[in-house]
Amino acid sequence: MEIIRLYPECVKCLLSKQLEKCPKDAPLEQKVEYIQKVLKIVAEAPKSTSAPVLVRQMYDLQKEMFGIFTDYTEIKSYFNKVMLGLEDRLWMEINNAEDSLKRAIQYAMIGNYIDFAALKNVDEETLLCFLDKASEENVDEKELENLRNEIAAGKEVVYLLDNCGEIVTDKLFMRLIKQMNPQIHITAVVRGGQVMNDATREDAYEVELDKITTVIDSGSNIAGISLADIKEEAKEILDNADLIIAKGQGNFETLHQCGKNIYYIFMCKCTMFM
Repeated sequence: MEIIRLYPECVKCLLSKQLEKCPKDAPLEQKVEYIQKVLKIVAEAPKSTSAPVLVRQMYDLQKEMFGIFTDYTEIKSYFNKVMLGLEDRLWMEINNAEDSLKRAIQYAMIGNYIDFAALKNVDEETLLCFLDKASEENVDEKELENLRNEIAAGKEVVYLLDNCGEIVTDKLFMRLIKQMNPQIHITAVVRGGQVMNDATREDAYEVELDKITTVIDSGSNIAGISLADIKEEAKEILDNADLIIAKGQGNFETLHQCGKNIYYIFMCKCTMFM
């Protein structure tokens, strides 16, 4: 039975966002042509195709037709630095918490707020307020205990990263995992190319993630992990992992129902998953 990842709600959302992407001063004929081509991308996609895979195709189309390319380099570096400035305090909070694993997960969830693809405005003050209230975030207790046991017994963990800034909370989570089980090996996977504000090797190096664990890229600039598009090295690492931790909605959309042992962590910004 074919896995369905392309829901009607996703199509509606994709089309709405693509309408917003048309330059206001573009000729009407060009706008109509663009939307027709977007509709063709959706119409020809297999039902198993996730939204992030289609978005990559639509961004390529935007660049081809309108020359649109949003450079997130500056804002990515800014939020990396903001979160690095909080790193020591957050690490202390994690270690002083009644349940350090739970607190690390809560911070990782809050870090997923830094998402320029899903939100029109990512506000630093709002981010800080969310971090201050992180202990109020709901974490499923049964899944928490399952994860705790898997970390204790695990040998190979793959941590799939999502956005800039957020990558610092992921770094803290990985530090805690290694503190809980010093024998465990973690491979952190970033995007294989520039895609919105998603974390790449440059972001990993900026926050010095490479100093605490192995960092590789997926080989793909899709905002998720599409198993059909990532490079062989990443596929092999995922196949050999005891445990996979996937950050962000894009990784969930591309991987859910894939049959691997994955714990998904993200801040929900879509009514589909609420």
